[in-house]
Amino acid sequence: MSKLNPGAFEFVPGRGFVLPQPDQNQPPPPSSRPETPKPTPPPQPAPVKSTTPASSRTFTTDRSKTDTTAIVREVKAAADEAVLKDLYGDVKEHLNIVFIGHVDAGKSTMGGNLLYITGMVDKRTMEKYEREAKEAGRESWYLSWALDSTPQERSKGKTVEVGRAYFETDARRYTILDAPGHKTFVPSMISGAAQADVAILVISARKGEFETGFERGGQTREHVMLVKTAGVSKVVIVVNKMDDPTVKWEKARFDEIKDKLIPFVKSAGFNPKTDISFIPVSAFTGANLKDRVPTSICSWWSGPSFLEHIDKMPMVDRKINAPLMMPISEKYKDMGTIIVGKIESGHLIKGDALLLMPNKNEIEVTAIYNEMEEEVSKALCGDNVRLRVRGVDDEDVSPGFVLTSPLKPIRAVRQFEAQLAILEHKNIICAGYSAVMHVHTLAEEVTLNALLHYFDKATGRKSKKPPQFAKKGQKIVALVETTASVCVERFADYPQLGRFTLRDEGRTVAIGKITKLIEKSVEDVTDSVKDMSVSGHAA
Repeated sequence: MSKLNPGAFEFVPGRGFVLPQPDQNQPPPPSSRPETPKPTPPPQPAPVKSTTPASSRTFTTDRSKTDTTAIVREVKAAADEAVLKDLYGDVKEHLNIVFIGHVDAGKSTMGGNLLYITGMVDKRTMEKYEREAKEAGRESWYLSWALDSTPQERSKGKTVEVGRAYFETDARRYTILDAPGHKTFVPSMISGAAQADVAILVISARKGEFETGFERGGQTREHVMLVKTAGVSKVVIVVNKMDDPTVKWEKARFDEIKDKLIPFVKSAGFNPKTDISFIPVSAFTGANLKDRVPTSICSWWSGPSFLEHIDKMPMVDRKINAPLMMPISEKYKDMGTIIVGKIESGHLIKGDALLLMPNKNEIEVTAIYNEMEEEVSKALCGDNVRLRVRGVDDEDVSPGFVLTSPLKPIRAVRQFEAQLAILEHKNIICAGYSAVMHVHTLAEEVTLNALLHYFDKATGRKSKKPPQFAKKGQKIVALVETTASVCVERFADYPQLGRFTLRDEGRTVAIGKITKLIEKSVEDVTDSVKDMSVSGHAA
């Protein structure tokens, strides 16, 4: 304020005009004036210099990216958890396990005991089975009766069909697929393996039994090859009957079996370090199934029990957001058409309108039942489900048909190119050779119309000229034709629907993967035009 005119208005930046006070003889000292610019106007030039390094420390593009990514990640995780809770409540990961191995290795006994110790079969039921087995002179088989339910299976002690059961631990939910071990029922075993994520290879440690199962005529070798072809990537090798008088939990016997099996599983395509694990158990007594075997019985084993191990196995990758693909494993009539299968990719919801291939039937899902026969509203990839459907009769459905999304249906073809590895055949294989192909849940007769190439063992290169024949140990590319349309995909797109097994005369002849699908063959084109008529008017 000017000293020349004491009655003048006072002007201070950031304040309004203030009249001087009557008793104020002296203006405020100059030292008080620097205090007044505390509000924002003096720092105003700073936002203009936002491109300078000093101001960029406060807010940078890089930092904003990091912050937003972290927020999105948190929101996504929360949403996923909320969606899963909405689907299943407190959701647990779900694994399908198939029991494989030679006859009498103890597969059904182990499955039955697992159901008992996890509380899925109560004590009273087990006592009933034990009493009935004793009366039938089959006292030691009572545990297997929890899975072997038919009179034929119980009287002979042989699993014929793929038994299905369910149990859960604190960590995960499991569907048991108990595959038959006898070579007569290998096709049933293949359909069981096609629905599994993890294989449990049960080996008998009893002197003589392991050797019989592992020799060339035994089923151990074939089962390992078949689960690999079926797409199972992890195998838990359970060395059973360790309590037998010929074994007595000896480490030497366990190591002997392990040393013989490792080279074989390696040759089948499994990595012994990452894909294979060995666990000693006694399925009959339950030792090392749920609780670890006491050191007083087995001092050398310090590893986990069977259930501890499978609870901590890495989870398989699920393609939940892929198009729906569900191969049908069985069908029956019960107040409508019921179809059963494992969802290989995608998910489905009650009320979905879907396509049943290869007949292109449009159907509607009216009910979904889980492993416990409870009705649910949704099912995800990896789940084994029963569906009640509308729009198709059970006579028009066959195992091997695929329930699929109408937006991107599975391909139905009669010809495809495939890479084949010839495993075992007493004769040479030429063009025109026929065998039975097992792919997912389908068994279909096929013919090798032409042998296109062979792979040189030394270089791994494909030949330019087609080979005249193929023999054991060779790898070839062949043109395969089926008797009817089959639902398959290329191995590169859907591995589970693109790998197959060829069987002939009761043995596995070759394993293969589909490399190219041929949508229309010449016969299909001629069939579609043969009934056409051309009418014209004379000029």
